[in-house]
Amino acid sequence: MKKLFSFTNLPPFLKNKILRWITLALTVLSIFSLVVSFLYNFIVGIIFLVVVCGLLTYIFKKMNDLSDSTENYLSDLSYRIHRGDQEALLEMPVGVIIISENGAIEWVNPYLTPYFGDQDLLGKEVSESNPELADILNNNWDNPDNATVKWNDHYFNLLIQKEYRTVYMMDITKYYQIEKDYKDEKISIGQVFLDNYDEITQSMSDQEISNLNNYVTNELNIWAQNFGFFIKQVDEDHYIMFTYSKVLKDIEDDKFSILDTIRESTSKQNFPLTLSIGIAYGEDNLNELAEQAQSDLDLALGRGGDQVVVKAKDHEARFYGGKTNPMEKRTRVRARMISQALQEVFKESDQVFVQGHSQPDMDSIGACLGIHRLAQMNNKHCYVVIPEGTFHSDVQRLVDKMRSDEELEADVITPDEALQKATDNSLLVMVDHSKPSMSISNDLYKRLENKVMIIDHHRRGEEFPENPVLVYIEPYASSTCELITEMFEYQSQDAEPISKLEATAMLTGIFIDTKSFTSRTGTRTFDAASYLRSAGADSSEMQDFMEENPESYMARMHLISLARFISDENNMMVVSGEQDRVYDPVTAAQAADSILDMSGVNASFVITHRPDNLIGISARSDGEVNVQRIMEELGGGGHLSSGATQISDKKIDEVDQMLDEAIKKAKSEESSDENQET
Repeated sequence: MKKLFSFTNLPPFLKNKILRWITLALTVLSIFSLVVSFLYNFIVGIIFLVVVCGLLTYIFKKMNDLSDSTENYLSDLSYRIHRGDQEALLEMPVGVIIISENGAIEWVNPYLTPYFGDQDLLGKEVSESNPELADILNNNWDNPDNATVKWNDHYFNLLIQKEYRTVYMMDITKYYQIEKDYKDEKISIGQVFLDNYDEITQSMSDQEISNLNNYVTNELNIWAQNFGFFIKQVDEDHYIMFTYSKVLKDIEDDKFSILDTIRESTSKQNFPLTLSIGIAYGEDNLNELAEQAQSDLDLALGRGGDQVVVKAKDHEARFYGGKTNPMEKRTRVRARMISQALQEVFKESDQVFVQGHSQPDMDSIGACLGIHRLAQMNNKHCYVVIPEGTFHSDVQRLVDKMRSDEELEADVITPDEALQKATDNSLLVMVDHSKPSMSISNDLYKRLENKVMIIDHHRRGEEFPENPVLVYIEPYASSTCELITEMFEYQSQDAEPISKLEATAMLTGIFIDTKSFTSRTGTRTFDAASYLRSAGADSSEMQDFMEENPESYMARMHLISLARFISDENNMMVVSGEQDRVYDPVTAAQAADSILDMSGVNASFVITHRPDNLIGISARSDGEVNVQRIMEELGGGGHLSSGATQISDKKIDEVDQMLDEAIKKAKSEESSDENQET
């Protein structure tokens, strides 16, 4: 009986739950109708019974046919889907490899078979069949996302289903090439500028100027023809270039050897000329590209010229060249123009704030005093922003002297006081630095960032105020005090002259930055020193400022005693201070200077733990080694012969290792440049 009423013996349509309920409902309704019909009239009930039986028989038959038709359709559909899956695996334009647990190939679809050549693949390990593919799969086995890989001179979109040990590979070589061609053919714009053209040509005859112009233009045209780009002269000292991104890469691989060609050839003819180039790429809008190229050229010039800056918007800049110290400009035309522009900026401001860099030195404080006097000459109140705390012995003596001076006392304020006094129409002058992050008060910079002036003698870095009202950066200068001293000559003669303390502080700044007039010193440096001496600079008071206290002297001697030659380099020395001992940055810089005085040492690096909990590196060079490049690699900057950086969240030994790697990279690039030149 159980077998008789089991689901397997029911009509096909009753195996469907919904149809069973419909059948039950019709049966109950029919029985109820028959009962009512027989109660009403026996004959009517007989007739209705016959009709109901016939109707239910017809309905059940059609429902059974419908059920059979549905089952046949689903069965056929399932077969066609299964057949389609099999055909897709065999015919679809995607390669499929199924790999066993032991790394053997279990199955490869026909799409991917030709890439293996005439090999019997099944049962062989991937590494045996194709070692290159095995390396690709091993490198991407744990990657859940798509990856673009190169195999057999083709590019594939690779996806690995690790849990099923299945690899999917689609050949995208054609689309990869289209994308590559698109990127390679994007336009780059370059601005080429002759750095010191005006200074060189002012003493030359017309014939000599014509010969110089013809030589430079001819060399640049040969350079353009060799690489296949367009260059056009737009002014006596200005050219514009257009190139494709692919060509730009070739030029970068050449390290812009045109810089060396122009410099060396003109030097032999006693009119040393250098180039600066700014190149922008990556933008579709040509106007924005041209603006970025000009910005890159400004950055190259701000770093002293004789170099190239290649940069895309919102990307890090790439620097080439910069192997030589900036050449001194013999004329003071720009100093006069800046001095006049400074007067106009003062007039448009209600008050002036001046600040140097954090951990200030004598040049920084002396420059602040110079700006303070210039503001007074233009009838503007100026505040010198100096933080509370102690400084190196020479700076501390000067700051104490300023705070005890009747004229200066009220104008020397802290960063918090400056923030309270600042208004929307106040001017902020940043001296001896151009990086906002290095300022004594970054909050004051942010408060007045729309009205900022910069006066500096360091090479400009990527970090720079967005919209300064006036920029005076001259890397050839010995110090910021030198640049500011030159401005005094172009101020009103009726104004109150520079005071003895200000002249002494500024001359001390020049004296220290030039290492007693032995480093980075030009004729204008001595002119500035002469002016300050005649303005009342006191040499005995200078000596008092520069006197070193015993603690600093002993700390400097201790650092020097830790000096050692860098491995694989017999001309560079490095000092690694103790992790648990804090050194004043000025002491570290003085130690680097002292080590450089040793025979056979071309570069020195001093690594110390600073008072601000950063690890600092002071770098010095005699010009044979470009320490600026090395410091920029570590996030800092400076000059070719003087640089520094600060690194956070690292220990002394870790920074030591970073410095060693940066030096090796710089030496490798230098060797590459020399090989290309030969």
